Amino acid sequence: MAIAHRVTTAQELTAALEIRHTVFVLGQNVPAELEHDTHDHTDATHYLARAGDGTFCGAARWRRTEQGVKLERFAVLAEYRNQQVGEALLKAVLRDVQAAHPTAEVYLNAQVAAVRFYERHGFRKVDAAFWEAGIEHYRMVWQRP
Repeated sequence: MAIAHRVTTAQELTAALEIRHTVFVLGQNVPAELEHDTHDHTDATHYLARAGDGTFCGAARWRRTEQGVKLERFAVLAEYRNQQVGEALLKAVLRDVQAAHPTAEVYLNAQVAAVRFYERHGFRKVDAAFWEAGIEHYRMVWQRP
């Protein structure tokens, strides 16, 4: 069972950025300059997931925007997918976001392959599909329970 928590040290942030680099840059050919941005070190709150064996295996972040709270950069290492790592990350992020910003709209840009995952967790598609970093996405908004 995976456990996710907010990043609190420089070493944890490095681990989160390495996971994202592996998943997005190496795995999905997203240009490194698009994957790594200034938000990583300024206004984003980062999360790490740890597998049952203690290995860091997933990462995510959120940040406040003019439109609300944007969830971003959900990444799970290939060998840990379909083991509830993404769910652990999403639940940890949503718990903290709801506590910090109880009335803000919570949204994300989901890769098409992840849309069903987010729908199972209370998000719904809004607007038409669009391309970002060479990957088709949908904007999705969380329907608070």
